[in-house]
Amino acid sequence: MTSTAEDLRDVHPARQRMSLALAVVATVPGVALRLTSTSLDHGVEAVLFGAAIVAAAFLLSWAAETAQLDISAGLAIAVLAFIAVLPEYAVDLVFSWKAGHGVQHFGTACRPPGSTDASPCSLALANMTGANRLLIGIGWSMVVLVAWWRLRRRGRVERVVHLERSHSIELAFLAVATAYSLTLPLRRTITLLDGALLVAVFAAYTVRVSRAPAEEPHLVGPARYLGTFADGGRRAAVACLLAFSAAVILLCAERFADALVGAGAELGVSQFLLVQWLAPLASEAPELLVAGLYAWRLNTNAGLGTLVSAKVNQWTLLVGTLPLVFALASGTHHGLPIDAAQREELLLTAAQSVFAVAILANLSISVREAWLLFGLFWAQFVLGAVMPAGAHGTERVIVSIVYVGLGGAVLLRDRARLGRLLRDGFRVPHQVLRSGTP
Repeated sequence: MTSTAEDLRDVHPARQRMSLALAVVATVPGVALRLTSTSLDHGVEAVLFGAAIVAAAFLLSWAAETAQLDISAGLAIAVLAFIAVLPEYAVDLVFSWKAGHGVQHFGTACRPPGSTDASPCSLALANMTGANRLLIGIGWSMVVLVAWWRLRRRGRVERVVHLERSHSIELAFLAVATAYSLTLPLRRTITLLDGALLVAVFAAYTVRVSRAPAEEPHLVGPARYLGTFADGGRRAAVACLLAFSAAVILLCAERFADALVGAGAELGVSQFLLVQWLAPLASEAPELLVAGLYAWRLNTNAGLGTLVSAKVNQWTLLVGTLPLVFALASGTHHGLPIDAAQREELLLTAAQSVFAVAILANLSISVREAWLLFGLFWAQFVLGAVMPAGAHGTERVIVSIVYVGLGGAVLLRDRARLGRLLRDGFRVPHQVLRSGTP
C-alpha cells in the first residue's frame, strides 16, 4: 500500500504525526525513572509508569494494525493476538512471578508472616479478572450505545447491532473457554493442566482463523497514516514502533505493579482494587479507544468484533499462562493458588462471559442488552456499598447468579442459536461464512 495525496488528505498527516509524537513523549518520564533507578512517591511512580504503559500500548496498537498490510493472515493472527494482550501480560505475569517466589519463600501464604499487604497470589488474578470484565461490561456495551446515539442524531432508530457471520468463529471458541472457566471457581488452584487446556483452545482458535482468506485491513487514525508510507518505510516504522513499545512495557511493568501496591498501602486504598481496575484501565485503553472510534464511525462490526477477539485472547492465552509462570517462579509443579475471594472473582468473571456469549450467540446485541451488560458490571460495586460489613463478597455471588440466570434464559428461549453458532464456528468453511449465506 503506497501513499497518495488523497490518502494523506483523508488521514490528516499533521494530526497523526502529533499523536505518534505525543505517545512517544509520554513514555519518556517512566523510562527515564526506570533506567536511572530513581525512587519517588509511590503515587507519582504509579502515574508515570502507568502513563508510559498506556502510551506504549497505543503505539503497539497502531503498529500492529499497520502490520496487517505486510504479513500473512496466519502470522498476523498469532502476532497480533500476543501484542493485544502484552500490556495485560506484563502486569499479570509480574504478580504471578512474585506469587511463585512468595510460595517458595513463605509457603502457601505467598507473603512474609505478619504482612498486611495483599497476597501476590490474589493480585496475580486481580488484573486478569478486572481486564476481562472491563472488556465486556464497558467495551461491548460502549460500542452499541455509541452507535445507537450516533444513529439517533441522524434521525435513524436502530436498536440492534449485528456482527457478520464470520465472527461465529471467535464466539464459538469463547463459548468453549467460558464453559471450561465455570469449573475454575470450584478449584483451589489453577493447575498446569488448566493452563495447557486453555492455551490449546487458543491454539485451535488461531489455526481455525488463520485459514481465512486475507483481507485488506480497515485502518483508522495513526495506523492509516502509517499505511500510506512506501513499503520499506512502513515496515521499518512498524518494526521500530513494535520494538520500542514492547521494550517500554517490559521496562515499566514491574515498577508499575510495585508502585500500585505501594500507593495502596500509603493511601489506605485497597491494593487489590487498584490492581484489579486501575491497571486494566491503563492496558485496555487503546483497544477501547479504537473500538469506540469504530462505533463513532458506525463500523460496529469492526468495533465489536475487535473486542470479541480480544476477549478470546484474554480468556484463553492470558489465563493459561499464569499457572505456568507461577510454576517456573516457585520451582514446583503446583498450580496458582486461589483463595475464597478469588474464587468469587473467577465465578463473577465466568458468569459475565456466560451472559455475553448467550446474547451474542445470534450475532446481534440490542441496546437493551447493552444496558444490561453495563448495569450489571456496576451492580457489584453498588451492592458492595450497601451490603453489611460481614456480608462482603456476597454481592459477587448475587450478580453471578443473575448473569447465569439471564444467560440460561436467553439460551433456553432461543435453543437453536448456540448449536448453529458452534457449527459455524468449528465446521463451516470460511468462504461460506464470508458470503453471509445461511
